[in-house]
Amino acid sequence: MRLEYFQMIDRVAAREGDAIIVESRIPDASPVFEGHFPGHPLMPGVLLVETMAQASGWLLLDLMGFARMPFLMAVKEAKFRSFIGPGTLVRVHAKRLHDGSGFAVTEARIEADGKRITDAELTFRIMDYPAPELADAMRGRGRELGLL
Repeated sequence: MRLEYFQMIDRVAAREGDAIIVESRIPDASPVFEGHFPGHPLMPGVLLVETMAQASGWLLLDLMGFARMPFLMAVKEAKFRSFIGPGTLVRVHAKRLHDGSGFAVTEARIEADGKRITDAELTFRIMDYPAPELADAMRGRGRELGLL
């Protein structure tokens, strides 16, 4: 996980049907933790949502053969059940619930040590890549993660 670059996913652990499981380790040190919170570093909730969105995004990209790009449009019923800090290994589960009319909906959750940390329903708009550089970058990162 490289927080400063918004690379929230380290590797794809499993991919089957309409579901994906990815893993990431929260970094031991990051400028994010200097302010969130001094003396008690915690992964910010907004970055947990981003991690679920990226897991869902990689699932959708793979399902579409990397032909189009999913962009996060809505977060519904996000629930934070616990806190996690630096050094924690997380597993993110994402499953496609709906796909059609240029949108896709997923449900995702983050677990650490077998305990549910957060979950949400996410809606994505599916669009053509706005730039060829983005398409190339997504395919390159997809290869690094083990999808292509």
